[in-house]
Amino acid sequence: MSGHNKWSNIQHRKGAQDAKRSKVFTKIIRELTVAAREGGDANSNPRLRTAIEKAREANMPKDKMETAIKKGTGELGGEELFELTYEGYGPDGVALIISVVTDNKNRSAQEIRHILSKHGGSLAESGAVSWNFEKKSLFSIPKDEIQDSEEFMMQAIEAGADDIDDSEDPVEVKGAPDAVATVRDALSGFGYTVKAELVYEPKTTVSVSGSSAEKVMKLLNALDENDDVQDVYGNYDIDDEEMERIAESL
Repeated sequence: MSGHNKWSNIQHRKGAQDAKRSKVFTKIIRELTVAAREGGDANSNPRLRTAIEKAREANMPKDKMETAIKKGTGELGGEELFELTYEGYGPDGVALIISVVTDNKNRSAQEIRHILSKHGGSLAESGAVSWNFEKKSLFSIPKDEIQDSEEFMMQAIEAGADDIDDSEDPVEVKGAPDAVATVRDALSGFGYTVKAELVYEPKTTVSVSGSSAEKVMKLLNALDENDDVQDVYGNYDIDDEEMERIAESL
């Protein structure tokens, strides 16, 4: 399982344990609004559909979802939101791509720079680390839904998948960034429960352990705590058990 997905699963569990965290809704509302700029119909807007699925997982009230979407389509007024991508380094030279949605560019830049610096990292110039990442569509399917691995692989390939990893639960299927809707719909059509998202996948990774792994995860946690940060992608490779252990202490 990709490092990003392992961390996302940990954060999802932590969020579920603390349903009162308003920042969870804040992040999703902003994503709904930004995604809706590309059209308010989830059937023809894969990004909006993914954002709606996240909102439902977080048990967001329907009226909040609809309001956020209407702000994005222009039916309702609202704050101006900007999508930004920062590149940076963490402890041990771990490369990071930080996706942000904010109503204040200057504030975001200052806060991201401060968080990185505080945790042994630094901001990098545009292009400094992005060359080592490739944008991919990522699909997660519960392993217990797959009765025949060979049949599933054939179905995934037929759907347009480039890569399949069934070594862990959930099973991960990857495809081209513009294949989110087609692959998800095809796999759903085969009867699977599919979670879809766009991610930045590192071409090469850095193995991190011990105190360095703890520093990296503290940085990831601090970034996640920031309201403007939507996603963080890194080329770190941390052992699953170690990641879980460290996450419990954060």
